[in-house]
Amino acid sequence: MTTTPQSLVAKRGDVLLVLFPNSDLHTAKTRPAVVVQADDLQTGLAQVIVAMITSKMFRASHPSRVRVLVSSREGQQSGLLTDSVVMADNLATVTEVAIDRVIGSLPTADIDAALAHTLGLRTTPVPMQQPAPVPD
Repeated sequence: MTTTPQSLVAKRGDVLLVLFPNSDLHTAKTRPAVVVQADDLQTGLAQVIVAMITSKMFRASHPSRVRVLVSSREGQQSGLLTDSVVMADNLATVTEVAIDRVIGSLPTADIDAALAHTLGLRTTPVPMQQPAPVPD
C-alpha cells in the first residue's frame, strides 16, 4: 500500500481507497470508503472519519445505507467499479497514512440523512425560541 502525499487533504464526500479496520480491530482490508467528517475539522490529529463502502447490494435495504449505482452520474463520479452501498452505520477513524488514494467523490445529502439515522440526530431544523419578554 502506498501512503498519501502530505499535501493531500481528504474532503467530505471524497471516495478513498483506505485500509479499513474489521470489527475485531486486529485485521483490516483495503476497500473504498467515503469521508464523512467536516472539512477543516482541525483536530490536530492526522486522521479522518470515513464510512465503509461495500459491493454487497443486499445490505442496501436499511435507512442507514445509501445505494450508489455506477450507471448514475453520481456513481460515475464515485470512482467505484460496481454498484455499491455506503454504510453510514459502519464508521471508522483511520490515520491519514492508511489512505491509499482518492478515487472519486459522492454528493453528501443522502449520506447525511443516513448518518442522521445512524446517530439519532434530528434531520429537520428546530425553530428558534423567541426570547422571553423582559419585564418592565
